[in-house]
Amino acid sequence: MNEERTRRSFMKHIPLGLELYSVRDALAKDLMGTVRAVAKLGYEVVEFYSPYQSWTPEYAKEVRKLLDELKIKCLSTHNSRSGLEGDGLKKAIELNQILGSKTIVMASAGRTQTQDDWKRVAETLTTAAQVLKPLKMRSGYHNHQTEFRETSGFRPIPLLAANTPKDVTLQFDVGTCMEVGYDPLAWIAANPGRIRSLHLKDWGKTEGYKVLFSEGETPWAKLLDLAASKGGAECFLIEQEGSRFPSLETAEKCLANYRKLRPA
Repeated sequence: MNEERTRRSFMKHIPLGLELYSVRDALAKDLMGTVRAVAKLGYEVVEFYSPYQSWTPEYAKEVRKLLDELKIKCLSTHNSRSGLEGDGLKKAIELNQILGSKTIVMASAGRTQTQDDWKRVAETLTTAAQVLKPLKMRSGYHNHQTEFRETSGFRPIPLLAANTPKDVTLQFDVGTCMEVGYDPLAWIAANPGRIRSLHLKDWGKTEGYKVLFSEGETPWAKLLDLAASKGGAECFLIEQEGSRFPSLETAEKCLANYRKLRPA
């Protein structure tokens, strides 16, 4: 048995999902049909994004019924900042519990400029984590480019990490980190056990985010192994902001590329 095969034999299985923003055009027209199509491609997990916050509990139950029928899971959701505060958090908890989701992710911090602004974001995540912990749920934060850029003498993402408890998931959007030139391997290594969820978005110097997964600049083989062995990864999520192919075809091609790196 060669070294590569030995390495693969010891890799734990981490479910692969699709951030449904990747197929937002199809989802807006037919949510149930799109989720069926995604499951048919072979994805094990879906992540709903902020429009889900307007669902009624009754509709969430219909979606959960479909997920169970398709034998796929929703492990996390993307939310506006309001979804982790006050009444917004109460509603998010209700919907996420129906869906079976265990992590309520803040997808955007809103208008933030100073260190104090970011410390308030950290406070929101921490307070939400305290509310969610007895429910066996977590809060999470999804980065964009801003969090990895140094402005006014500080970089927001390590500030957030340092000012939140370890049970707050640092959902890692890899492509945005790559775009600003920050080392994604160093980020995972610096936060062991907290990179429980990753958006496998790639980035290339010529096509930007339109490159398919594994066709850009990211050192995926090393990154996925490190995320699994040290980052605490519990789920990988393909995210695609656009490509030269229709969105569902793009999702299919990204899945095929992923399986070349991490065979089932």
